[in-house]
Amino acid sequence: MIKNISNLGDSALYCDFGTEVNKQINSEVIKCFNNIRKKKIRGVNNLTPSYNKLIISYDLKVTNFKDVKDEIEKINESEIQKITNKNLEIPVCCDTSFSLDIKRLEKKLSLDKDEILENFFNQEFFCYMTGFIAGMPFLGDLDEKMRVQRLETPRVKVPKGSIGMTEQFANIYTFESPGGWNIIGNTPLEVFESSKEKEPNLINPGDTVKFKQISLEEYKSYNE
Repeated sequence: MIKNISNLGDSALYCDFGTEVNKQINSEVIKCFNNIRKKKIRGVNNLTPSYNKLIISYDLKVTNFKDVKDEIEKINESEIQKITNKNLEIPVCCDTSFSLDIKRLEKKLSLDKDEILENFFNQEFFCYMTGFIAGMPFLGDLDEKMRVQRLETPRVKVPKGSIGMTEQFANIYTFESPGGWNIIGNTPLEVFESSKEKEPNLINPGDTVKFKQISLEEYKSYNE
């Protein structure tokens, strides 16, 4: 549950759920996010969940910090909306043209390519949040022996669809973007579609993801 509610600038507040990053705390963030969205608190115009915080923005012409805080504090545990999450399978091609950092990973992790891929594709991931670029999912939790720091020099352009790893997380680049994550493959799926106004994200906080390795031929067939 919420440990503290604090002011954030003139027209926002944030709910603090703790300092740790884990499924239990993140699930509480998502539940609170769902409940506030369902309640449609007067004046609230944006909700931004993260690993262990929830930022709530509001219109100062309509409401204020105290009124929004009071409404959030009224939320009863029994009222919290149950998370309806999805279990997704995401195809990934790890051809050498896509596995941009596999050599670096072999060196940093002291594992060979086959060991890295076997571990990665046997892992079930939990979506903690989306952000940085539209629809990009932050997926935890990588096995401890698979955790590695970001690139010393970030790339100016990471290809759309790239699957990256850093620290305890994996992610998917929904657009071509600068970035410093270790890239091990690429998915042909559209993970974010702006044309779908109501549900543009394929992966949302609370969803679980398993990656499935595919060949280069299978990868190309998705775009035919």
